[in-house]
Amino acid sequence: MNVPRIFDEQRRARRRDRAASNFAAHDFLYAAMAEEMLERLDDVTRNFTRALVIGCPDRRLAQALEARGCAVTCGDPGALWATQAGGVVLREDALPFAPESFDLILCCGTLDSVNDLPGALIGMNRALEPDGLLLVSFVGAGSLPMLRSALLAADGDRPAQRIHPQVDVRALGDLLARAGFAMPVADQEALDVRYGSLFSLLADLRGMGAAQCLASAPPPLTRAGLARAAEAFARSADADGRTSERFMILHGSGWHPSASQPKPARRGSATVSLADALKPRKS
Repeated sequence: MNVPRIFDEQRRARRRDRAASNFAAHDFLYAAMAEEMLERLDDVTRNFTRALVIGCPDRRLAQALEARGCAVTCGDPGALWATQAGGVVLREDALPFAPESFDLILCCGTLDSVNDLPGALIGMNRALEPDGLLLVSFVGAGSLPMLRSALLAADGDRPAQRIHPQVDVRALGDLLARAGFAMPVADQEALDVRYGSLFSLLADLRGMGAAQCLASAPPPLTRAGLARAAEAFARSADADGRTSERFMILHGSGWHPSASQPKPARRGSATVSLADALKPRKS
């Protein structure tokens, strides 16, 4: 199946490489995702020994897994980050690993800019052994409403697509199920960050490697357009002069199917009707 090309993979990789030198100053979003992933992993009773971490602007996830006794392989779309992590350069929708190579995959912060998201999830499932676990976190639909509004003001009556399409939480759950994962779960959380200006927000997006990488990139904003955007962003400020911007973080999980996993009861096998179960008990 041919997947429409939304993102320019080379531009995406360059954005990540450019962010590598000063990422620590803009890592709050990745830090929030990584912390939540590790907390969710703490709730899992199974022990893991062979892990793949996709999205490695630093080694915090790799080190946390190594402390749990895992042998860790790191991979990133950006060559510089992959090299710094001692890992491999990869595309999420074309993983270079044999089937059943891992019992755990963490994909942190990259799936929002993958051309073939269904294919990426299918490939991750294939790379997991039976009863292997996938955890993903990335920015989803509902993110950056203030920036979107400001950019619309900048473009006037001829708006350009300057922020790429984003997946919502329901779609993520459906995609995990379609990719063949057992017990798929998807949820979301909002992270609000306050900015003194539009330029501070743009600096954060560049600094975390999240600047737009659309295959059909719109023309750059003119100086006048950028001024209109900054004014529109400032109009949304609170009394302290700061504007609250929202990032919606999607979290997903799923297991590679295994005969040892619990199975739902066969339809029609219940021995008590719902109506009877809801009847009040006689004292």
